[in-house]
Amino acid sequence: MTNFRRPEQLELLSYIGKWLVISSVVAFLAGSASAFFLFGLDWATKWREAHCQVIWLLPLAGFVVGWIYHRLGKSVDSGNNLIIDEIHDPKKVVPLRMVPLVLGGTVISHLFGASVGREGTAVQMGGALADQLTHLFRLKHEDRRILLMAGISAGFASVFGTPLAGAIFGLEVLAIGRMRYDALFPCTVAAIVADQVGLAWGVHHTHYGITEVAPVAFWSVVAIIAAGIVFGLVGLVFATATHMLNALMKRWIAYPPLRPLLGGIVVATAVWAVDGYRYIGMGIPTIVQSFQAPVAPWDFLGKLVLTVVSLGTGFKGGEVTPLFYIGATLGNAMAPLLHLPFSMLAAIGFVAVFAGAANTPVATIVMAVELFGPAIGPLAAIACVASYLVSGHTGIYHAQRVGHSKHRQALPEELRIADIAQFRRKQAQEKKDAASVEKK
Repeated sequence: MTNFRRPEQLELLSYIGKWLVISSVVAFLAGSASAFFLFGLDWATKWREAHCQVIWLLPLAGFVVGWIYHRLGKSVDSGNNLIIDEIHDPKKVVPLRMVPLVLGGTVISHLFGASVGREGTAVQMGGALADQLTHLFRLKHEDRRILLMAGISAGFASVFGTPLAGAIFGLEVLAIGRMRYDALFPCTVAAIVADQVGLAWGVHHTHYGITEVAPVAFWSVVAIIAAGIVFGLVGLVFATATHMLNALMKRWIAYPPLRPLLGGIVVATAVWAVDGYRYIGMGIPTIVQSFQAPVAPWDFLGKLVLTVVSLGTGFKGGEVTPLFYIGATLGNAMAPLLHLPFSMLAAIGFVAVFAGAANTPVATIVMAVELFGPAIGPLAAIACVASYLVSGHTGIYHAQRVGHSKHRQALPEELRIADIAQFRRKQAQEKKDAASVEKK
């Protein structure tokens, strides 16, 4: 008797139907949460801009947010890194409290003038809300990984209005040099539907206009490679400085609420001293301006310093929008030196600094095309890849794993970015010990 085996296509139809339903639910939850968040962020930004002196309450706001997290949010304080760790090594469902805590903490940070973004909040909300479906749909560990990836994609896509980049970001951010294609369909559905849900709620995304794109030629390619190297180094400095400051604050100040209080004092004083109100919040007006006219060549540095202080001392928010600001203003400043259109190089810097800092070159290339049009695609791709390579094995997400090393200096697969320095120190010590033994 011949054993009957169902065609593979029937199994695939079942897979598609299952994840179409689950991803759509994730998208509705994440898209709705992002819409509510963006409305709150818009209100907070307008209120702060109408009451500039509120910056002096930033230390108090930092203490309050730090105290709330210290009392109620210890289990979710690692934010995006918690989501990434749960995908790689599933243990327990992400607590739902992450959603109100990070949403409230981010809005308060923006309301009083911290220099933070929004992507981290959207990704955390998307991941935490998605994970609540684990028990509802009785998902196994492998399916839960995909569920969390779909939540990341939905959150990213809905907050930036870039569904294709959001889908790829959820696949690419987990490990350097490797993507999981088994989650491609769920992440794509979640990202596209979440973006549409946000639009249905009335969300409006910022439009960035480019006046000119240079043709792909010998000089433009050489100039873009040079710019990409600079963008990658800036992304490297941003990620390294943020993590170093965060580690130093934990070492020096034992009581967590005091860290953002001190950070708030530093940010408020710096803003007052240099009239740096353009460097706090998300800085969208300055980003838009960098596409339209020359901006101060030190704007990128002002934003970088205040964002490192804000995030490194414990304020809640994201890194990505500040990285957009840093990249756009740096690209604007570099354009005359490289004889390139400033709006084009601002657009390329917008995505390339993020590519290097987050180790997500493919997502950022797609984002460039979605935001600025297909004409910029080839040059943006060159800059994003160059930035990705130059930034090395560092990044804003410490829980990222090594999928494949960026160059011949091999690193073990599944090694966390946070553990690379320790691994290299161990390697160096072993070589030193081996050399010592040989001499004897």
